[in-house]
Amino acid sequence: MSKPTLILASRSPRRKEMLAEAGIKYRVLPSRIEERTCYKRPDLIVRELAYKKALSVALSHPGSPVLGSDTLVYCKGEVIGKPDGAAHALRLLRLLNGSWQSVHTGVALVWLEKGIFLAGSEVSRCKARRLPKTELRAMAFKHHDKAGAYAVQDTGDAFIEKIEGRYDTVVGLSMNLVRKFLKKAGAR
Repeated sequence: MSKPTLILASRSPRRKEMLAEAGIKYRVLPSRIEERTCYKRPDLIVRELAYKKALSVALSHPGSPVLGSDTLVYCKGEVIGKPDGAAHALRLLRLLNGSWQSVHTGVALVWLEKGIFLAGSEVSRCKARRLPKTELRAMAFKHHDKAGAYAVQDTGDAFIEKIEGRYDTVVGLSMNLVRKFLKKAGAR
């Protein structure tokens, strides 16, 4: 009998790349949950949303381990997710411009057949460069699928000048949590 393949409950190209680079075999079945939460703390928000994403897919695939993830930026008391357009992206980029921020990534692994429900989160801190208004305006049209409206992994995006903590947490998938959960679940 073959081992069940991990399901990634996300269509994020960055998360797919990180799993592939780690040599983890998976298939993609994106979650379609509405990303809502009652939590106010960033670590609890990302943990809950990652769990909801994994669980929503696991309900249809109880025999497979399902991985969910969620990322947000927290700066100046504000929780920052993905922008809903260029005007919103510009507002977020102005808020982050030249500032320290924390990037929270939640990871969850749900494997219903085995009764496995794991969730956790990690945080890294980033310092954004202070960019002129013209560069911020140009950036506001680029990264609407990313928390904070920037892409630290994009070589053409020089917004972040310093990272304290794990780079993969900022990109959007904490690989040490992924490995820890897969090991705990006996999936690797």
